[in-house]
Amino acid sequence: MRAERFLRTWRVALWAVPAALLSTLSVAAALVVGGPAAAARDGDPGGGRGGASGGVGPPVPTVGRAWPVGSRPSVVRGWEPPATAYGRGHRGVDLTAAPGSPVRAAAPGRVSFAGRVAGRGVVSVELTGTGDPPLRTTYEPVRATAEKGAEVAAGEVVGVLEPAGSHCPTSCLHWGLRRADTYLDPLSLLPPWLLDRGPSRLLPVTGLPEYRP
Repeated sequence: MRAERFLRTWRVALWAVPAALLSTLSVAAALVVGGPAAAARDGDPGGGRGGASGGVGPPVPTVGRAWPVGSRPSVVRGWEPPATAYGRGHRGVDLTAAPGSPVRAAAPGRVSFAGRVAGRGVVSVELTGTGDPPLRTTYEPVRATAEKGAEVAAGEVVGVLEPAGSHCPTSCLHWGLRRADTYLDPLSLLPPWLLDRGPSRLLPVTGLPEYRP
């Protein structure tokens, strides 16, 4: 009786060793082939903590204090992050504005670039106090009026909008946001009160006595 119980215990132990070994190898293979996200799917609880952005920098702070153009421009096309680094998408937002409109810094910072890229005018502003690496906004197509290295306040004019060509069905400003090589939604810089505020309108006044001089 004891011998049978001893043999049964050893059979269970011998079966469990290959199973545990296979489980360990599965997690290791997931880390090599699929990265942390795949490891998390295969049973590693710490595998997916990096998130879609790869854990680059802190969350986006709402440091914006002004729309880049107008008081509340229409968004022609929103932010559409690509599925892969070289995939199709829209790495920013397009805001309606007429050519010649002043383009303002959405948040305070330092002008890190002011020039032309592939024939298009571009202004980039590195935002103050937004972590390491810092956030950087881009505005195009813009004829720069601010120089590289200049410190700018939120709402300060950094350039003038140029014709956008075929980028938008109507004239627009392309506004982008990046932290290192990670593209982010620039609208996330703006606080709710600025996002929700619509243009001022004059409403009819009724119920008051007519004024006669």
